[in-house]
Amino acid sequence: MARPGPMSKCPFFHHLESDKNTPPGKMDLRMLNQVKHFQHFSYADAFNSLDLKTLKSELATLMTTSQDWWPADYGNYGPFMVRLAWHAAGTYRVGDGRGGANGGPMRFYPLSTWPDNGNLDKARRLLYPLKQKYGKKISWGDLMILAGNVAMENMGFETFGFAGGREDIWETESDVYWGPETEMLVNERYENKAQRESLQHPLGAVQMGLIYVNPEGPDGNPDPMLSAQDIRINFGRMAMNDEETVALIAGGHTFGKAHGAAPPGDNVAEDPINAPIEFQGLGYTNNYQTGKGKDTITSGLEGAWTSKPTQWDNGYFENLFKYEWELVKGPGGAQQWSPKNYGDADVPDAHVKGVFHKPIMFTTDLALRFDPAYEKISRRFLENPEEFRLAFAKAWYKLTHRDMGPVTRCLGPEVAKEQLWQDPTPAPSKAPLINDAEIAELKKALLDSLTITELVELAWCSAGTFRKTDFRGGANGARIFLEPQISWESNDKLNLLTSKKIFTTIQEKFNSSHESNVSLADLIVLGGMAAVEKAANEAFISISIDFTPGRTDATQENTDVVSFNYLERQQDGFRNYGLPSKHALLDKAHQLSLSAPEMAVLVAGLRSLGVGQNGILTKRPGVLSNDFFVNLVDMATEWVKTDKPGIYEGKSRADGSTMWTATENDLIFGSHPELRAIAEYYAQADSAVDFQNDFAKTFCKVMNLDRDLCNYMKKYTFGSVKSKANVGCC
Repeated sequence: MARPGPMSKCPFFHHLESDKNTPPGKMDLRMLNQVKHFQHFSYADAFNSLDLKTLKSELATLMTTSQDWWPADYGNYGPFMVRLAWHAAGTYRVGDGRGGANGGPMRFYPLSTWPDNGNLDKARRLLYPLKQKYGKKISWGDLMILAGNVAMENMGFETFGFAGGREDIWETESDVYWGPETEMLVNERYENKAQRESLQHPLGAVQMGLIYVNPEGPDGNPDPMLSAQDIRINFGRMAMNDEETVALIAGGHTFGKAHGAAPPGDNVAEDPINAPIEFQGLGYTNNYQTGKGKDTITSGLEGAWTSKPTQWDNGYFENLFKYEWELVKGPGGAQQWSPKNYGDADVPDAHVKGVFHKPIMFTTDLALRFDPAYEKISRRFLENPEEFRLAFAKAWYKLTHRDMGPVTRCLGPEVAKEQLWQDPTPAPSKAPLINDAEIAELKKALLDSLTITELVELAWCSAGTFRKTDFRGGANGARIFLEPQISWESNDKLNLLTSKKIFTTIQEKFNSSHESNVSLADLIVLGGMAAVEKAANEAFISISIDFTPGRTDATQENTDVVSFNYLERQQDGFRNYGLPSKHALLDKAHQLSLSAPEMAVLVAGLRSLGVGQNGILTKRPGVLSNDFFVNLVDMATEWVKTDKPGIYEGKSRADGSTMWTATENDLIFGSHPELRAIAEYYAQADSAVDFQNDFAKTFCKVMNLDRDLCNYMKKYTFGSVKSKANVGCC
C-alpha cells in the first residue's frame, strides 16, 4: 500500500471497458489469440525436478548479501522481497479472477509502470542470477513468491506453506481491465466518490497505479475511518475478510520500511517502460543525492513501523495501541503519523549506523485501531501473538496462492493442506469407474429424462462457470446443485431442483445395482455429451464423443458461498442471457480459453440446440446444424433494431415479415470482418460436417476444462470426437 511516486501516462490499452463504443467491425479479438511462447516443455515436470531446499538456501544467502548498485535496508533484502511477493500477488481480484502472480505479469506494463511498484524492478534484477541458474525449473511467478516466503522465514516467521506451479507468460496481458484512466493516480472509477462501495467492478484498487488503497487516506485525506472503508472494500474484492485484512496489513508492516527521503516530484525519473534505452529496463531513477540507500525514494512516505524491521515480533500492534499518534509530514512530503511521548528514538536507520528514528504509521495503519471491527481484531492479536502469527501465515498463503486454483495444481513438498478457498472436492471413490457399456446405459437414461436442449443447457451452465484466470468453476463438484449456484437468477430457467431430483434418482438407481459408481458431476457432463450426439444424429451425422469419468461431488460444507457467488455471469452471450453485450461474450470466451473459431461454433451450436430465447436462427431447434451461420449471412434477410434494448429482428427482404430475432451477441458474427469470415466458412455447403465436428470438440473441451488444470493451455482438444457423415449436408 505504498504511496505512489510521480504521475505518468498509462500505456495500457483498456481492452474491454473503454472499447464499449467501438464500432462492431473494429472489436479487438487479440484476447482470443494469446499464445504461449517458449513453453516447449512440461513446467510441472521441470519444477518437480527442482532442488527446492538448495534454492531456498541460496535465496537466504542472497537476502543478506547487499549489492552496491542497490544497497539492502538494514543489510537485509528480506523486507524488499516481501514487498515484491505482496505486490506480485496482490493484484488478484475475486470478481473476475484476474491478476495475481501467476505468469509473472509484473515484468510487463502496465504493472511494471505503476507508481506503487516503484523500484521493484531492482528486486527482480537481484533475483535474476538465481533465475538464470535454475532456468526452466522455476518460473518468475514462483520465484517471486518463494523469495517472499524465504525472506519471512529468515526473519523468524513460520510460513504456512509454498506451492509452485505458476507458468510464465511472455507478453502483456491485453485481456485484463485495470481501469478507465489514461493517467496514473487520477480517480475516475467511482460512480460517486463519496460512496466508496460504488467502485467500478471488478476493480479492487482505488486508483490506477495503486495495488490497493492510498496509505495517506482516500484521495490523500488522512482520515482513518474513511480509510477503513476503502480497505474493507478493496481487500474484500480480493476475497479477504476483516480478520485476514488486519493480519495482512499488520504482518506486512512488521517488516521493513517506507522510502521517502525527499519528495518524488522532479527527483524520480521515468518508469521502466519510458526510461532511456541504456537503462536496460530499469526505471524510477532517483536524482536526489546518491539516489539509493539512505536517499531512496519510492512511496514518498518515510520510516519503519517497529524497532526491529527485520525480525518477526508483535511490535506493530504494541506501537499501534501504546501511543497516541499525531499527523506530520515526512521528508518526502507525505502525510504520515508520528507517536507522541515516545521517548528516545530506537528504530535504527536502514543505512547509517548509530542513527535512530521514531516509528511511523500510515493513515491505513490507524484504520486498524479506530474502525470498531478492525480494532476488536487488532486488540485480540495484540493480546494473542500466536493467534496473530497463524492468522497472518494463513492469510499470506491465501494472498500468494489464491490465483492458482484447486490444490491439484499446486506443486512441491511444501504445499499446505487443501483450503476452503480452493473449492475442494472429494477424492474419487475406490469403486471402479463406469465402463463403455455402463456409459451407454446411463446415456439412455439421461436422454429419456430431459430434452436435448435441457441436457445441453444444464451441462453448459455447470461446466461454463470455469474461468482460466484463477481455475475456479467448472462441472467437477456438481456445485450447480448446491448453494449459491442452484439459486442463481441466471439459472432460473433450468429448474434445477427438478433436474437435481431426476439426476439423483438416476445416480442412486445405477450405484445401487452396479459395482461401479457414477457422480452427479459425471452425469451432468455425460448428459450434455449424449444430447450433442443425439442432436447430430438428428442431422444424419454420426458423432461419438469420448467421455472420461472420474469427477466427484462437492458438499455444501466445502463450498464457500460468498466467494463462489462471484462466478455468476450477469450476462452470458453464449445463452443470450441478460443484457446483450458482445464484450461480455468476448470476455467469457477468453475465460474459457477459446479461440475465435471455437467461440463462433459454440454460439452457433448452442443456438441450433435451442439454448437461448433469441438467435435461434433455425426452423429445427434441437438439431445440430450450421443453420445459425447459413441464415445469418443470407442476404435475403435484413436486420433492423427493435424498441427492446439490444434486440434486433431479421426481416424478409421480399415481404417484410419477421423471420428471426437476435442480439448483438449473434449479429457480431455477421458484422465483424474476422468473425464474418468464420461464419461464411461454416455456412458453406461443404462445411456442415466440419461445423458439427468442431462444435462437438469445443463443447467437449469446455466440459473438461477443470479436469486437466495443470496443462489445460497446452491442449486444445479434451477428449476426442469421432464422426462419420451419413449424408454430406444437414
